[in-house]
Amino acid sequence: MFTKILIANRGEIACRVIKTARKMGIATVAVYSDADRDAVHVEMADEAVHIGPSPATQSYLVPEKIIAACKATGAEAVHPGYGFLSERASFCEALEKEGIVFIGPKPRAIRAMGDKIESKKFANAAKVSTVPGWLGVIENADHAEKIAGEIGYPVMIKASAGGGGKGMRIAWSRAEVRDGFDRARSEAKSSFGDDRVFIEKFVVDPRHIEIQVLADAHGNALYLGERECSIQRRNQKVVEEAPSPFLDAKTRKAMGEQSVALARAVDYQSAGTVEFIVDNEKNFYFLEMNTRLQVEHPVTELVTGIDLVEQMIRIAAGEKLAIKQSDVKLNGWAVESRLYAEDPYRNFLPSIGRLTRYRPPEEGQFGDIVIRNDTGVTEGSEISMFYDPMVAKLCTWAPTRLAAIDAMSEALDSFVVDGIAHNIPFLAALMQHPRWRDGRLSTGFIAEEYPDGFAPIVPDNEEKAVLASIATAVELLRRDRLDRLGGRLAPHSGALKRDWVVKIGEEYLSASVLEGMISIPMELDLSIDGGKALTVVSDWRPGDLIWRGTVGDRRIAAQIRPVLNGFGIAWKGMSVTARAMLPRTAELERLMPEKVAPDTSKMLLCPMPGLVVSIAVAEGQEVKAGETLAVVEAMKMENVLRAERDLTVSKLNAKPGDSLAVDAVIMEFA
Repeated sequence: MFTKILIANRGEIACRVIKTARKMGIATVAVYSDADRDAVHVEMADEAVHIGPSPATQSYLVPEKIIAACKATGAEAVHPGYGFLSERASFCEALEKEGIVFIGPKPRAIRAMGDKIESKKFANAAKVSTVPGWLGVIENADHAEKIAGEIGYPVMIKASAGGGGKGMRIAWSRAEVRDGFDRARSEAKSSFGDDRVFIEKFVVDPRHIEIQVLADAHGNALYLGERECSIQRRNQKVVEEAPSPFLDAKTRKAMGEQSVALARAVDYQSAGTVEFIVDNEKNFYFLEMNTRLQVEHPVTELVTGIDLVEQMIRIAAGEKLAIKQSDVKLNGWAVESRLYAEDPYRNFLPSIGRLTRYRPPEEGQFGDIVIRNDTGVTEGSEISMFYDPMVAKLCTWAPTRLAAIDAMSEALDSFVVDGIAHNIPFLAALMQHPRWRDGRLSTGFIAEEYPDGFAPIVPDNEEKAVLASIATAVELLRRDRLDRLGGRLAPHSGALKRDWVVKIGEEYLSASVLEGMISIPMELDLSIDGGKALTVVSDWRPGDLIWRGTVGDRRIAAQIRPVLNGFGIAWKGMSVTARAMLPRTAELERLMPEKVAPDTSKMLLCPMPGLVVSIAVAEGQEVKAGETLAVVEAMKMENVLRAERDLTVSKLNAKPGDSLAVDAVIMEFA
């Protein structure tokens, strides 16, 4: 077994590998760029080596720097994590030449399966069912258009060396093929240094289901069940689960055996994932094989009890698999939510900045529930524009699917993140969605259910009563605390005031205190808008970020943020501003004039911090609705900004190469 390994990665996956290595008694070496000088993985490792500037192309993607770090520290092996150099056969060979072990498959397997075009050719030769498509070199947009017409629309344009949704476009028409081809090639070149793309038939309403495989150097191979990865946005996975709510035992076995056969065919030696698209009739088609550890591997670990990182290390050290296929049992259900630094209220645009608060829910086993959070940040960490926007992977396990979803819902409500925009509100709302809870999924789920983007869930009457009850309880404690401060001239003390008005958003609700007193812990009976009595029980204290307790028979975990003249309450995807006040105050408050937002309709604002890739118009040019105005790159993704209506460009305020802040004015219109 190795005594020291280097992790050629960053963030949560580097931390994840370090945890297992530490458990196995193996010393670890971290590498870091300028942007990651104070990163968590650097602090966790036994040693750390600086490898260059912030851009990945000058640090994490430079094999020579990784090898030099191995030599300087005496690391015997390298775990690549995912992304970066994890699927680059030349890196594996360079390590072998230096006598350093690559903790992953051999170069032949990486080449055969790691390249999407070559892997499909190989799969076809091995009699594996694949999606119809064109696997040859596509010369230009005209060639792409011709191929797409022969295959039949819709088609998927994909980067050969791609991953993580980058370099991928769906085209429903000839015009979309041309634009998608250009964008896919551009993203592929900037992200992977390889601009080759291929085209295949896009299966309508497919599920994305993948099989986890393990194989050693002694001819042993097995599969560890499947992961359902159909909840995606822009081809980027958002929520995963294991097992799939769709597969039956027969289909699972067929997919698993086909995946193992494919692994054996390329002499695969490590953990790997065979991805399939599955139609409504449970027909499955080989999509690609990822010759590395997957981002979503924790859900497989939770339902099988098998540490995949440990297995990768042991296989790389030459050990035989200690488990057989008959030993693999799927126990319970696991769900993973990817926490991204992106704003769900602004079409999920990337966000950067410092985590002024970062307080994930407590990890561990709590009765029948397990909570796990894989992360590479802590409070005070900087979310950089240079790397992927994923902040953490929150996982829950429970005996049943709905129990795991409910546990995830409460865990998300308890996850405090301030300083950046993030997608927790969307994830929390998703956990309440009837279609998700029923398991009626496809890769088009988000686009279909949120066609106009995401907006906070509007609470129904019962939920408004819960929110108003929380707001009343919070306000009573806030006022009581103020009364206890010394030197106050006119405290609110005296008899407990029974009648209140709670403003939830723009709606006013009456709140009556029926029974109870102000105390910590608190127990009150409230009536909202004349409804039935609700017993409110909580040990919340002013200043706590999470309000925990019960309202009626509902168990609640809601986030509380002070705002001007009230509180922000976030709960189950709802995000409201609440203000509890005395009736006379409410009467006067209704008379306050509304604040009018500034008019930005004649400006193109930069929707996220990013780099201007191109400006497609000139001053004085007339453009039609839908035409491209500019392209802005953020966190490795190119975002096309289009005209919302017919207009004339009056002034350009930015040029290609400019680095812009959010809401910077790119251009103005007449």
